[in-house]
Amino acid sequence: MHWLVTGAAGFIGSHLVETLLREGHVVTALDNFITGHQHNIDDAVKRAGAGASERFTFIRGDITMPGDCAKACSGADYVLHQAALGSVPRSIANPLDSHRHNVDGFMNMLIAARDAKVKRFVYASSSSVYGDEPTLPKVESRTGRVLSPYAATKHINEVYAGVFQKSYGLETIGLRYFNVFGPRQDPNGAYAAVIPKWMAALLSGQPGQVNGDGSTSRDFCFVANAVQANLKAALAPANATDTVYNVAVGGRTSLLELYGLIRERLAKRRPEVAKLEPSFQPFRAGDIKDSQADITKAKTLLGYLPTHDVNQGLDETVAYAFETRSGSQRAANTESNK
Repeated sequence: MHWLVTGAAGFIGSHLVETLLREGHVVTALDNFITGHQHNIDDAVKRAGAGASERFTFIRGDITMPGDCAKACSGADYVLHQAALGSVPRSIANPLDSHRHNVDGFMNMLIAARDAKVKRFVYASSSSVYGDEPTLPKVESRTGRVLSPYAATKHINEVYAGVFQKSYGLETIGLRYFNVFGPRQDPNGAYAAVIPKWMAALLSGQPGQVNGDGSTSRDFCFVANAVQANLKAALAPANATDTVYNVAVGGRTSLLELYGLIRERLAKRRPEVAKLEPSFQPFRAGDIKDSQADITKAKTLLGYLPTHDVNQGLDETVAYAFETRSGSQRAANTESNK
């Protein structure tokens, strides 16, 4: 089978590339490197094992360019569309840019996939679509008013995907991600996710910054769970299409609890980290106070079953962080000794 992964140089996209190549598939990847990195691609292909590079094609292109989308979709059986400009604060600061990539780019990809006659189009949605709906856990059929331009773009994606299935017969499935984390998640930049950002800060001897009083809770989902959901969605029966699914674990962890879990793991290797207490700043505009997923629908129709809870995911994430830091240090020492 031939798979296309957009946003392949990003966090989730690179894990999809790695898994698909390891399983022996042919993979085309599309990315413009606005938020993705070449080292993510390199690491994914390397970890996929012998022969992976021979089945892999990378296209440097942009989903805002219809021609790039058409080129990438050519010959693909399945599209796993991860490319987007993420982050609620980014979208509030620059709503037009978020719309251009997340809505116009999404439309370009739908058209390209339709014209290429791909078998199925699986795309990344977001738990931000639930907006101000207060009920926990979140059930796919019950949403509120969205609270940010980013959330609005993901809601529009879901509407357009349904329209393309009904109008053109393009099978679509949306995955509402709940705070996915894991190896290769970028700790840098103003819009970095909280887990890699805190890990980087603590390892540098600085406290992590908590938005609000720390009681905000999330359903943190390890990246292996998100990869599983994508592959199961792509290969599920046709009667499981034309809808959206929560991708999460079904639990809740407060920011203060999460901070403690990360600090505890880092302190086992860096004891000095144990004394670093979090610092607090105002709650971010557009954020949801609490989030937890009901994953019954994904379990029932996709056969999705999370393999990692937040503790298991943090174990692997921290181990990867120390592995890559050690590798970088060895490379630097080798270079300095030349």
